[in-house]
Amino acid sequence: MASVNVTIRVEEETKRQFDDFCDNVGMNITTAFNMFIKAVLRTRELPFAVTDVNANERETKLILARAKESMQAMQQEAVINGTSEMTMDEIDAEIAAYRREKRGL
Repeated sequence: MASVNVTIRVEEETKRQFDDFCDNVGMNITTAFNMFIKAVLRTRELPFAVTDVNANERETKLILARAKESMQAMQQEAVINGTSEMTMDEIDAEIAAYRREKRGL
């Protein structure tokens, strides 16, 4: 099978370190890249995890959007129930009354 040249760009220090690694394990860069390519083709996946660095940011935005929707739903429910204008003292009193009722007092 005919061979072709593949050119890649890499930082000089990174190439030097990779050269050293390849020397230490008894191969050259060409052999290492051929092994990498054949492993990818054989398994149909990269031999390491590739993650989306923005995934956490998107997940956080989704969680915040859901929380906002929940708050809006609770606010609408409070309006429907006539409790949207209650003060904190009134809310505390309602909670205390519920707890007394629950305990049978």
